[in-house]
Amino acid sequence: MAKQKFNIIESTCIPIQIDNCNTDLIIPARYLASTTRDPKFFGDAFMHDLRYDADGNPVADFVMNQPAFSEAPHEGVHEIIVGGQNWGSGSSREHAAWAIAGYGVRVVISSSFADIHRNNLLNCFVLPVIVSPAFQQELFVTIAANPEAKVKVDVPNQTVTNLTTGRSEQFEINSYKKYCLMNAYDDIDFLLSNKDKIEQYESK
Repeated sequence: MAKQKFNIIESTCIPIQIDNCNTDLIIPARYLASTTRDPKFFGDAFMHDLRYDADGNPVADFVMNQPAFSEAPHEGVHEIIVGGQNWGSGSSREHAAWAIAGYGVRVVISSSFADIHRNNLLNCFVLPVIVSPAFQQELFVTIAANPEAKVKVDVPNQTVTNLTTGRSEQFEINSYKKYCLMNAYDDIDFLLSNKDKIEQYESK
């Protein structure tokens, strides 16, 4: 998936207010047999069976097909998902994180995540942000009132701010993963960035 440095992300949001949104909803099991790693393939499959009916027609009342939220994510637009509680439960399939990243989302905000899915998101350069249930609900209310409302995620300071109300919360992130996100490093990139130190150690 695309490696982008994380600093401050300020964007409109897609509200997917589904509690226990499991990985089979995020990407149906039939896509798991694919051998491609094409981001667009998995992005197109994101929430597929809620976005489309059996004939492949868009489901009009699903949030991602509503005019206010149907625009594909790009800088400052729909780079953030506000999800229901226990986001990413169920199967541990990494494809669910590939689908979210492939769609173009950079941040998922929820009051709780399934642990394996949370780590998969981080490995795919998608930041999972855990907020309080009250703040989560405030975001849903704000977006319902104004789909153009923006949220700011400040990775260096580990804060998330509802720019409409001005309310902020701190969020936690593993210091190693924070460093990797801010430098657009995967695990191999991190090792390569320390190649000189490793070689110096080995020489001793």
